[in-house]
Amino acid sequence: MTMTAPSALALGATLYMPCTRDDLAGSLLGPHRIAGLRSAVLCLEDAVLERDLPAALTRLAAFLRTLAARDASSADPLLFVRPRDAAMLDHVLCMPGADRLAGFVIPKAHADSMPAYLALPLHDRHRLMPTLETREACDPHEIRRLRDQLLAVQDRILALRIGGNDLLQSMGLRRAAGRTAYAGPLGGIIGNLVASFAPWGFALSAPVLERFDDPGLLRAEVALDIEHGLLTKTAIHPGQIAIIQGALAVPAAQAEEARLMLADDAPAVFARNGVMCEPATHRLWARRLLDRVALYGIADPDPAALRLISGAER
Repeated sequence: MTMTAPSALALGATLYMPCTRDDLAGSLLGPHRIAGLRSAVLCLEDAVLERDLPAALTRLAAFLRTLAARDASSADPLLFVRPRDAAMLDHVLCMPGADRLAGFVIPKAHADSMPAYLALPLHDRHRLMPTLETREACDPHEIRRLRDQLLAVQDRILALRIGGNDLLQSMGLRRAAGRTAYAGPLGGIIGNLVASFAPWGFALSAPVLERFDDPGLLRAEVALDIEHGLLTKTAIHPGQIAIIQGALAVPAAQAEEARLMLADDAPAVFARNGVMCEPATHRLWARRLLDRVALYGIADPDPAALRLISGAER
């Protein structure tokens, strides 16, 4: 299969939008589109009441017709649809314009639910983002079952999305105000999911911070997301986008360290600002860091930092 979708890193802050909205085209494609948006999910699942599904599907169909009637632009965000179940995804796939979508978010993904989605006639360009948000995500045996399934179709999987609120709901919990996802029981689950999927080459997306009025907390949480290797994050408010994507910019000192590690003449081990650098063990980190530079730039741009981006100085 020929896949053309970008890496998960290019998703940035992925904004979820219910398909009940009547301004989908204007918000995502028009001259007044949401600033800085790199990816969006048009939701037909938890964000839509059962009684509103017919209207939501009608609006999605109208949006896809608009999408199909226009020329694609490099400024367009990557667009995904989150159906309620496999039958609904099959219905969406029949809508004109569905082939222009980047793919689909699979809700409540686990080893018993995924086969129905994988059997559908997806377009070659469609990527899937299964969401880990059920109690099976807390069971190592179930996680291994799902991972084995996804390894067989790994080129189709763009990222695994961690559904933090649903995972907490399965335990009858809700995150306390002023605390990051890593301060409570969700932190251990995130760590286990990273350890279960990342070494096998899967990208993971960090869960949403539902308190969109606390930018300081969001900055602190994104820093911990990055420390866990979660380089894309769900957003529920446009005001979260710039904070999430700004945090993905790389400090100039780190960019220089990464470039030195990847240099053809890099020694096996060297010291940099009091830290041991060992290219054999840090090479993957360095490559990913420079991928972040290419997409999100340098966090503290000055003339020296700009030369680092271009590789003009050692």
